Amino acid sequence: MASVIGPGATCCICQEMFTEKEKILNASGQVWHDRCFVCAQCFRPFGDEPFFQYDGRHYCEYDFQTLYAPCCGSCGKFIIGRVINTMQQSWHPECFKCINCESELANIGYVKNSGKPLCKKCNADLKGAGKFICHKCHFPVHDAGITFRGQRYHAHHFNCFQCHEVLTTKARDYNNELYCIRCYDKLESFVCGACRRPIEGRIIHALGKTWHPEHFVCAYCERPFDGRRHYEKKNLAYCEEHYNMLYGEHCFYCDRPIAGEVVTEFYKSWCVHHFRCCSCDRQLSSKDKFVDFDLRPMCKKCYERLPTELRRRLKAQAEGTVHKTAKVKRVKKDSGFV
Repeated sequence: MASVIGPGATCCICQEMFTEKEKILNASGQVWHDRCFVCAQCFRPFGDEPFFQYDGRHYCEYDFQTLYAPCCGSCGKFIIGRVINTMQQSWHPECFKCINCESELANIGYVKNSGKPLCKKCNADLKGAGKFICHKCHFPVHDAGITFRGQRYHAHHFNCFQCHEVLTTKARDYNNELYCIRCYDKLESFVCGACRRPIEGRIIHALGKTWHPEHFVCAYCERPFDGRRHYEKKNLAYCEEHYNMLYGEHCFYCDRPIAGEVVTEFYKSWCVHHFRCCSCDRQLSSKDKFVDFDLRPMCKKCYERLPTELRRRLKAQAEGTVHKTAKVKRVKKDSGFV
């Protein structure tokens, strides 16, 4: 509001006095030079344009809308004036309409159907006919439609994940992807456990799944098995080398993972060719007779060459170990631990 005042008045911004007969602006109970009365965001003088006041500051229409005005959920334009806040959005009163008959809902009420507004009449008609609102185009679904990820849709909004044909109401959901009935029947039991794609051609069956040959790999080195034997542990597949490295027995003699048959004696494990007499170094087999000599095997011939007193002590030691082990087991059983 422009006015003329006498000398002595000062601008609320620059604190300079107004000259006699100088044009001033009076807004919000304060006086301003015309050049000082500017937008708080873009700093351009308002001139004859409208301005908006918010939180003690003045803004041009554009900046006020950009900073503070809500956007309409229908037309996307800024809302100045009456706002309808519902369904987690803001609307112009004239834009908040029934998605079926397009009647304005601001004064007649509405019903939320599949996340979209319907007037009460249209909602009753759709409910009575057993119809639904498409979650994508927001028009009624007049046929059976399809249900995908918990929402109802027209089938023609989707294409088959495999052959890309437009789907019908016979579409099938498999692993969160939609397939036509023909492709679904082909891949029902043949989806790769690694890439989740249908398998065409050679199939690997392992770990209760099916795999492309190039995708069935060792969980440690990630090399394909290519027909080689694999070992399963904790629902993972390993090649022989890395299974033995991670979970296999280690030979007491060479301290390497044991590949193949394992000999277990005296609470230790050996490679078959490393299970030898500790005296003559002769390889022993399950048919050979051997005794415990300091927790290592000794063949019968080498044992018989030992002095009589030493053999007597070894025998007594062996019998004492067996007796002690049996006693410990009996105590544990009496205590309720076994």
